[in-house]
Formats: sequence, structure tokens, C-alpha cells
Amino acid sequence: MDLIIENGRVFDGLGGPSRECHVGIQAGTVAAVSEAPLPRAPGTRVIDARGHWVMPGFIDLHTHYDAEVELAPSLSESVRHGVTTVALGSCSLSLALGTPEDLADMFCRVEAIPYDTVRTLLEERKSWKTLGGYLEHLDSLPLGPNVTSFLGHSALRAHIMGLHRSLDRHERPTSEELSRMESLVREGLDLGYLGLSIQTLRWDKMGGSRDIRSRPLPSTFARWSEYRRLTRLLRERGRVFQGVPNISTKVNVLLFLLESVGLLRKPLKTTVISLMDPRASRGVHRLVGHLSRAFNRLLGADFRWQALPEVFDLWADGIDLVVFEEFGAGTAALHLQDAASRAELFKDAAYRERFRREWTSRWLPKAFHRDFNQSEILQCPDASLVGKSFAQVAKEQGRHVVDVFLDLVATYGEALRWYTVMANDRPEELDFICQHPDALIGFSDAGAHLRNMAHYNFPLRLLRRVREAEKRGHPFMSLERAVHRLTGEIGQWMGMDAGVLAPGKRADVVVVNPEGLDERLEVATEAPMENFGGFVRLVRRNDAAVKAVLISGREAVRDGALTPQLGQERGFGRVLRAT
Repeated sequence: MDLIIENGRVFDGLGGPSRECHVGIQAGTVAAVSEAPLPRAPGTRVIDARGHWVMPGFIDLHTHYDAEVELAPSLSESVRHGVTTVALGSCSLSLALGTPEDLADMFCRVEAIPYDTVRTLLEERKSWKTLGGYLEHLDSLPLGPNVTSFLGHSALRAHIMGLHRSLDRHERPTSEELSRMESLVREGLDLGYLGLSIQTLRWDKMGGSRDIRSRPLPSTFARWSEYRRLTRLLRERGRVFQGVPNISTKVNVLLFLLESVGLLRKPLKTTVISLMDPRASRGVHRLVGHLSRAFNRLLGADFRWQALPEVFDLWADGIDLVVFEEFGAGTAALHLQDAASRAELFKDAAYRERFRREWTSRWLPKAFHRDFNQSEILQCPDASLVGKSFAQVAKEQGRHVVDVFLDLVATYGEALRWYTVMANDRPEELDFICQHPDALIGFSDAGAHLRNMAHYNFPLRLLRRVREAEKRGHPFMSLERAVHRLTGEIGQWMGMDAGVLAPGKRADVVVVNPEGLDERLEVATEAPMENFGGFVRLVRRNDAAVKAVLISGREAVRDGALTPQLGQERGFGRVLRAT
């Protein structure tokens, strides 16, 4: 054996009983899982996992690492938490097709990623012109985790129709253009793309400085008949249809459910974001959870929600937060790119009235709670405001809270940093979400919203949640089921060769120290990003929780620390093709 993991509690990733045994690895593959000691050679490396959990590497099924993998292919912020496989191409966004400017304009504002950095790297490095060329390019990188990808519909639509036509609500693709889209989707499926991702949420907007700035993404302009031309190909091949419904109105989720139905036809694997318990609409997670159960059990659908096993919280620098795109006044502010222009807008009496009217409206649909009582000022040049909510400050000043917020943002801009909780703050309801049979545990958005969210370690937080419930004597899920939810369940449903620890399988393994699954996993801090010019992102880290991470049998994490070869040498992750 090249490496042996001894004396650990081993989970197979399929939900089977865990057992104490030894795992032998040879030539990047699991060679043996044995209760008897395994033979060693003089050069065999041994990891003592006594008191630890040994399980397949975790899968992150929803990331936006498309840009970061080009600059920092280690993707170490996920690997350090035991993630060994990530999916790119989510939410209709992909770098597989398109020009550098078009791709940067589509990608950066939506995902809150530095525009200049992404545009420059694409202009300097984008050598691929085809779907196959993109996968070959990814495979040439010194990848940390394994990488797989969806084909993004916004990128596909802009590539075929031209960006401006794809963003015009009066334009429809010609029959020839639809045929070309079908041909590219067919080609992508042949190459091993997971499936197709689309976007119907119109508060994800175009960036850049061209005349198309602040229009919704190309995918949102498609009629359902256009989607259906492409999902027919997915249905035939058993591939995945990933979508973003309009989470403000929530109504068009019915179209995704109906598209998944399998009566008198093959069901369509369909997954959307997100099963969560939002403060803005309590109880909706129960309603849609029962709805998907009915469609799957009675109508033969194959539908899955994506869900996070933790509180969904947000940080903002001033008004730079995607949820402000949900209503017109917020979009008008984010349309402006410089702080001085925004400050001027915030002082305008007509704009302030519009912002207040839309912010407080009972009739405008919303996903964000828009409640300034639910906020905390974390950083501000005026130190007397730190620790207070915007509502508290307004009460102290005897002014309307919207006026207080706009004045503070106009005065301090991005120097005003604040926090709120959007969803999943009720423990019993979060337990319901975590164990819902139609949920896939994921939706981290890793690699995006770099200053706003930190869900990279969601697998460890689920394991902690399950362990703490067991210790209290009120378990809601077994550890074996939790591991299955984070590994084999995702891999098998999505058609990835990942998530199983068994002889003959690729040796993607994580060794978890259960004593390290403590409150430090919940604490958010800031850390500079590798090769992003000093840009600082939000992270949650607790290196005591992960003893080792193996990718293709190579140690990516040793004794809680990243190995220096990760992201520098090939031989860790690879491009995984859908099966």
C-alpha cells in the first residue's frame, strides 16, 4: 500500500453502517477496506485515525468557482474543509463559451467578484473556443479538487444569438439558432457536462460599463418553450436540469416541478435553489417541501431542492449586496459604479421616497426580509454606531430608518459593514430541511459573494449539527445518513463518479476529528484570496476539524494544514465527466 488510514470509524458514503477498520490506498485508488491490519511496505505512509471519522470526500454541487479556478486552481478554501469534488457552471453562468468581455459582464456583478481581475484573466488566458476545449483546459490546470460542470444557458444563448440580441425581450432565437443551441447541448452531454443550468430570477443583473448594464441575464429572456427544446435532450440522456426560480414570487417553481414530471414519459432530473426557511415568508419551506413530495411520489417527477444545513446569513459593505437587486430602487443604486454617483443619488429626495416606498411595500414580492431591525452594524468610521441595528440608530435620532440607512451609506460607502440573517434561523425548521428526502445538501455558492457569504464548510457544520443532536439525546439523523447526504447521494443522483469509499473507487477521502466539530465552525473571519491582488473574502475556518484530505490518493491536507503541492502540481483533482 502507498498509504494506510488505520483504526478509523469508516463510512462508505452510501448510508451503510459505519465500522472501525483500515483503509488501504494504492496508485490513487482505494485498494482495501479491512477490519484486519493491512500489510505495510517500508515506504508506506500511515495515518492514525483512532477516534476519527473516515469518509468519502464531500461534494459541493453548487459553486461559482469558474473564475477562481483559473487564478487559484487549488480551490483550497473548499479542500481544507474536506470537499474533494465541486461543480461549476451554475445559475446559467459558465466560462465555456463566449468572449472575455461578455463573460465578465455576465459573471461578476451577479456573483460579486472583482470585475477587473476576472476580465483581465480572461483576456490573458482564455484560449479555448469550444466546449471540449474548455474541459481540456480545466484538466490541464493543477486542480485541487475534482471539477465537473454544467453548461450555462446564459453563456450558450449569448454565444448563439449575440449578447445584445440575447438581452432584448423583443427578440426570439430563430429556428436555426435553436437548432444550434440543441447541437451544442448535445455536444456538451457527449463530452460529459452534467446537464444545463438556467436562470429565471430577474434580479441577477449584467455588469460592465456597456449599454446593457443592469439588464437581467440572457437566460431570463427565454420563453419556457426555449428551455423545453433543450430539456428534451437532458431527459433523453438522464442528465440534470439545474435552475433558479423566481424566489421573490416563488410561483414559477411550479414550472420546474411540471417539467420534471415523469407520467407517460421519462422523468427529468431537476434541481433548483433553494429549500430554506426565510424570515420574509415563514412556512414556505414546509409548503414547497410537501409540494415536491407530491410531485415525486404521485406524478413520477425526479425533483430535488438544494439546501444548506445552516443559518443563511449575509454581510454587506454599504449597499453592495445582491438582495438589493430585488427591487427597482436598489437596482438603480447598484447600476452606478462609483461611490460619488451613488452618494448623489442617495441624497435625491425623489429617489429616497421611491426607496422607502418599495422597501416598506407589503405588496411587492420579496425573498429578503427588508427589516432593518434585523441588522447589526459591524464596522463604521463612526464607532458609536457599531453593535447597533439601523432601526436602533433611527430611533435614537428620531428619524425614519430608510433615511438613516441611505445617509449612512452615502456618507461612508463601503466602509459601513453590516450583518443580517436571511433564513434558517429556527433550529427545528432547519432539522426539517436537513432531513427532507427531496433535498440535496449543497448550494454553498463557493467562489462567489466573496464579501457577503461564507458557506465553504457546510459539510462540517451538518456533521456538527447531527453530532450535537445525538449528544443531547434528540437525534434527527444518523451520522451514516448525514455522510450519505454529503457524498454518495449527491454523486449518484447527479451522475458523478464521486462520493463512495469502497475498493476500486478513486481515493478521495476525508478524515474528520469529531472533537474539532465545535463552535469555531460558526465563526466568520476574513482572509486574503490567493492570486486575487490582496482581495479579502469572508471565510469560516477551524483546522482542528479536519485531520487529513486525500484527493486521488494524494494528501491535500495533512494534520489540518494544506500541503504545499496542492494547486502547484497536477495529480490531485481531475475533470469528472458525467456518467
